[in-house]
Amino acid sequence: MNVTLRQVSAQAVVNEARERAYSIPIETIDVSRPEYFRDGTARIYFERLRAEAPVHYCPESRGGAYWSVTKYKDIMAVDTNHGVFSSSIDYGGIGIQDVKPIYRRDSFIAMDQPRHADQRKTVQPMFRPQNLDQLAQQIRERACKILDDLPRNETFNWVDLVSVELTTQMLATLFDFPFEERRKLTRWSNVATAAPGNREIIASEAAREAELQECGAYFRELWNERAKRPMHNDLLSMMAHSDATRHMDDDNLLGNLILLIVGGNDTTRNSLSGSAYALSQFPDQDRKLRDTPSLIPNFVSEVVRWQTPLAHMRRTALADAEVGGKQIKKGDRVVMWYISGNRDDEMFADADAFMVDRPNARNHISFGFGIHRCLGLRLAELQLKIAWEELLKRYPKIEVVDEPTRTLSNFVNGYETLMVRIPG
Repeated sequence: MNVTLRQVSAQAVVNEARERAYSIPIETIDVSRPEYFRDGTARIYFERLRAEAPVHYCPESRGGAYWSVTKYKDIMAVDTNHGVFSSSIDYGGIGIQDVKPIYRRDSFIAMDQPRHADQRKTVQPMFRPQNLDQLAQQIRERACKILDDLPRNETFNWVDLVSVELTTQMLATLFDFPFEERRKLTRWSNVATAAPGNREIIASEAAREAELQECGAYFRELWNERAKRPMHNDLLSMMAHSDATRHMDDDNLLGNLILLIVGGNDTTRNSLSGSAYALSQFPDQDRKLRDTPSLIPNFVSEVVRWQTPLAHMRRTALADAEVGGKQIKKGDRVVMWYISGNRDDEMFADADAFMVDRPNARNHISFGFGIHRCLGLRLAELQLKIAWEELLKRYPKIEVVDEPTRTLSNFVNGYETLMVRIPG
């Protein structure tokens, strides 16, 4: 691969960030800055925190003061202690910045027990093994069509033609959403997760709210139709017919819809983009995978670890607690940086390296742990597995021709463009 100006510039940014990350006082580090994720330098700041301050207090940020938990074992301790560390929107929700009351929308990921379990179990049947077996054939047929239609001998955006298209088609199926309008789902996902001030996606918070209200109104019409018919095997119908969710108000409905849209879109979409990028960065691993396709399931786990498509989840302390030797006070924000825990060398040897045969790749924490573990993780893994089974059959080489442009977000660790070329 020829070195481009963007690649030279990206390396210069990384070099400058490394010098800065290790020279500033550690108490001034704010790893929540979205620009660190867009320029690919967040990992350097996390590297220093893991080594010097694994549980780190940031007194001031755009979202206010917060604790960063950056080591694998400490993240697990927080994520599995839902009695002390709350996800509830009543205390601010799951993002670093508190949800403003005027934008409050309940969703089961931002609920504590018992409401969390009651609403979560409503859609859980969609992700049971027998249902995934039925979806597998459809996923494969669509993947084959998408991959067969890719251009040869010309540069194209892998994110748009492969990652977005495959995941959006799957989302439309899960909701039984009008297929020809499926890109609305992608747009709503992008709008919901865009960092404040990201004018490339939203002009203002008012504009974000207006588009999300359009999303809610669109789905409310579909909901009303499903409620009148016998229950069907789609997420919207399941919620419309369940005692736990059938009486949701518009805000609770929209909250759960956004959760399912983002969860179904960003994990798979950014892991699929990350997988192509990772193999380009580690060509020996690309060869190993092609020589031994039986490694694909483990490769999928390693992709999800290495990429970590959702960078963090936040909790709020309901009582004073100790984490990693630090005293957390009741009411403090506690941010679990999954993206850092997955690069913890105490858990994953040579953690920055991408290894398709990594023996403990499945121990990653990208899907979270405890009661809030990702509901659709098996579906995400299935989509990635099938996509790469079909990719390896078709294309001996996928060339990444430039550095990707990354998402401006401290939550979604993803890509906007990944320019590739498939030799003819």
